[in-house]
Amino acid sequence: VATFIKYAKDKNIKILDAGCGTGLVGIELKKHNYSNIDGVDFSQNMLDLVPKNIYKSLNNVDLNKPLKYKDNTYDVVMCVGTFTYGHVKAHALDEFIRVIKKKGLICFTINEGIYEEYGFDKKINELTNSKTWNVKEFFKSDYIASKDVNAWLGLYKVVK
Repeated sequence: VATFIKYAKDKNIKILDAGCGTGLVGIELKKHNYSNIDGVDFSQNMLDLVPKNIYKSLNNVDLNKPLKYKDNTYDVVMCVGTFTYGHVKAHALDEFIRVIKKKGLICFTINEGIYEEYGFDKKINELTNSKTWNVKEFFKSDYIASKDVNAWLGLYKVVK
């Protein structure tokens, strides 16, 4: 969220928190006065733990499948902690781009252990080389500091 807020000054933008889990990203966004947020997650058990009044809507969604949102629905997709072992694959980035408006932002983390193994390196290069998006930030960050696990953090602006 700290990286994201440097680029998103309009607090009314429509945000999709993809893989929202128990709502940690939504809570942080809310602290910074973003309030137009929808959350989706594969685990209903996690969704049941989300505090009230964080998200406009919460839905049980498999991010490895096509999203049921129209093209150009969101200004931003946040996807933190979801690109990890046994979870969402790199092709989900294509769906995120589809549902984002022109000049929208995608902010995501990728567990460093799956970055190449799951093909995120190739997908990111493909989207960059095809000029689908432009990199704003891409760096290795603390992920699970207590276990010395890092993640790549990417923030990209969609060209379309």
